[in-house]
Amino acid sequence: MKLATIRLEAGGTRAVRVEEDTLIDLGVADVGELLARPDWAEHAARAHGPVTGSAGYAPVVPRPGKIVCVGLNYRNHILEMGRELPRYPTLFAKYAEALVGAYDEIRLPPESDQVDWEAELAIVIGATVRRAGEDEAAAAIAGFAVLNDVTMRDWQYRSPVWLQGKTWECSTPFGPYLVTPDELPGGHRPSLTLTGEVDGEVVQRADTSDLVFDPVALVRYVSTILTLSPGDVIASGTPGGVGHAREPARYLTDGSVLATEITGLGRSEVKAVTEAVA
Repeated sequence: MKLATIRLEAGGTRAVRVEEDTLIDLGVADVGELLARPDWAEHAARAHGPVTGSAGYAPVVPRPGKIVCVGLNYRNHILEMGRELPRYPTLFAKYAEALVGAYDEIRLPPESDQVDWEAELAIVIGATVRRAGEDEAAAAIAGFAVLNDVTMRDWQYRSPVWLQGKTWECSTPFGPYLVTPDELPGGHRPSLTLTGEVDGEVVQRADTSDLVFDPVALVRYVSTILTLSPGDVIASGTPGGVGHAREPARYLTDGSVLATEITGLGRSEVKAVTEAVA
């Protein structure tokens, strides 16, 4: 199934099942609320009433309880940044205020002139898990989605802790929709081609098989630290090709169009706009 949160012309949002050009109303406000139901998959599969008056895609889960991000998780990106392969995942957080829909604008804050792109596979949690084993971790993955962890590099490297460069408001496109593992090659460890483009130029391309820590391993690791709940998101890291690693470095500017596409998961395409500050 493909599941999304859409904005309604009359206001508010709705969770839907995406079937080609038809959006099926799932009777709840968003995908996060849907995943909180123990029977979410059965409920989503049997719903059949179409939605009318859609006004576009919101973030797949508009307000996740947790967004756990993974750094340095593609072998080629680790090597381009001059680092060794990690023994354990590198984790940091992002907050819901950072999220935008797949076709919204992203904001370029006037405080940063090093806004970079990071195309990523997002893992969306569909069950409560703590200290998950292999099978439990796989079963807890509701599906996967497109995400771009847009990063303010000058703020990221102000200190050894990356958070301040990673969670600026309205910076992170997430969606357009979640796809359940049964629809993807490799299932809970999908093998998918991830592509990032800036102004029509391909700047990142990789296969998710290049991940050092795959989705099941990440759910196991993160759930050892804290309980993962339905609607939580794990952003699994970015491959090589980021602007900061180029010579000379390259960053997003006002009017840049940032596209992120993953086979089977759709495409986001957002315009970067300088944020006006009163």
